[in-house]
Amino acid sequence: MAINLYEHQKDAVEKLKNGSILVGGVGSGKSITALAYYFTKECGGKIKTNSEGGYSAMKRPKDLYIITTARKRDTLEWQKECCPFLLSTNPEVSICGVKVVIDSWNNITKYAHIKNAFFIFDEQKVGGSGTWVKTYLKICRSNNWILLSATPGDTWMDYIPVFIANGFYKNRTEFLRRHVVYSNFSKYPKVDHYVEVATLVKRRDQILINMRFKKKTTAHEKTVITEFDRTLYDTLMIKRWNFYEDRPIKDVSELCYLMRKLVNSDPSRIEAVKTLTKTHPRLIVFYNFNYELELLLKLGEELQITTAQWNGHKHEPIPETKSWLYLVQYFAGAEAWNCIETNAMIFYSQSYSYKTTIQAAGRIDRLNTSFTDLYYYYLRSMAVIDLSIQKALRNKQSFNEHRFLDI
Repeated sequence: MAINLYEHQKDAVEKLKNGSILVGGVGSGKSITALAYYFTKECGGKIKTNSEGGYSAMKRPKDLYIITTARKRDTLEWQKECCPFLLSTNPEVSICGVKVVIDSWNNITKYAHIKNAFFIFDEQKVGGSGTWVKTYLKICRSNNWILLSATPGDTWMDYIPVFIANGFYKNRTEFLRRHVVYSNFSKYPKVDHYVEVATLVKRRDQILINMRFKKKTTAHEKTVITEFDRTLYDTLMIKRWNFYEDRPIKDVSELCYLMRKLVNSDPSRIEAVKTLTKTHPRLIVFYNFNYELELLLKLGEELQITTAQWNGHKHEPIPETKSWLYLVQYFAGAEAWNCIETNAMIFYSQSYSYKTTIQAAGRIDRLNTSFTDLYYYYLRSMAVIDLSIQKALRNKQSFNEHRFLDI
C-alpha cells in the first residue's frame, strides 16, 4: 500500500490538527491530504509515501465520516481516494474494520448523534446559522474533525461557525457583540466595520493550513464582448415592462432574470462560441439557464460536434471524440469532477457566485493535467447587469440583485 504526495501536501499533513481548515485551490489535492492526515496523525498508522517508508496498521482506529457535496458522493470520488489507504464503505474489507460513511451536506443531520469518530467536512458549507451549522457544531463537540475549502471565507462573518467549533466563542451572539458594528443607515442589517480585528486575524491563522505550491499551469483569462438590444433593455430597466409576455414586471428577481435573458440570448453570444470552437475543438461551456442550453444544443447540431451535458436532468460523461462541447450547468456541475482532456473553458453567462466561478474554473486546472496553458473565456455584454456582476466577481463577492437595483 503506497501513495504519492507532493511537497505541499506532505507539509500540510504535518501542520494539520483537530479543528483545522485545509485551504487549497481547486485541484490542489485536498482529499488525499486529508486522508493521509487521518490515517497517520489521527489514527497512528503508517503508509509508504513516494516510495519511502513502510506500512503499519492503525494504532487508534476511528470510524470515518466524510460530509461532501451530493455530486462527489454520487460520482464515488471519495471512494476512489480511499482505496490506496485500504479504506472502504464496506466495513468487512475496510482496514481495521473502520466504518467509512460518505454522504452529502443535505443529510448531515443523520450524523448529529455520532461520537468519537473523525469527520472530514468537504467543501465548506457552514456559513450562516441554519440547520447545517447547528448540526455541524453538535458533531464537532463530540468528534475530531477538519474542514476542506478552496475559499474559506470572504468576510469575518463566514468564520463564525468554525470559530465557535474551535471554542473561540460560545455562540454567534458573543462574536457579534464583540466584533461587529452594524450600519445605522441601511434598510437591512449591514456590517459597517469590525473591531478587534487583530484578534480575528490571530484566530484565523491558528486554524488555516494553506497548501501553497507553484502551479505548472498558467491561466489566460479573456473577456469576449457580445452585443445586446439596447432598446429592449431600456424597456425592461426603465419602463419595467415584460415584453416577452406583454405585462408589467412583478419584482426584482423577474427584472434581473429578464435582463439577463435578453443579453444572454443575443445571437452574438452564440457566434462567439462558434468562433472559439475553431480555436479549441474541445470546449467546456458553463451556463445558467435552460434557454441558454437550448441555444448551445442547437449550435452543436449546426456544427455537427459531439455534445454532452451535465445538469439536473442529464449526467453524461465527457465525450471521447476529437472535438466536442461539454455543457455544464453551474449549480449542478461547478465542483466535484475534473477534465484533463482540454485546456479551454467558456463561461457563456456569469454566475452570481464568486465561489462557484472559482470552483468551475478549477475543473481543468488539475495537478495531473498535461497542459501548461489554460484558457478561460468570459462572455459578457456592456449592459449594466453584466458589468455589475463582473464587478462583484472581481471583488471576490457574490452579486446581489436588490443591492444592484438599490431597493
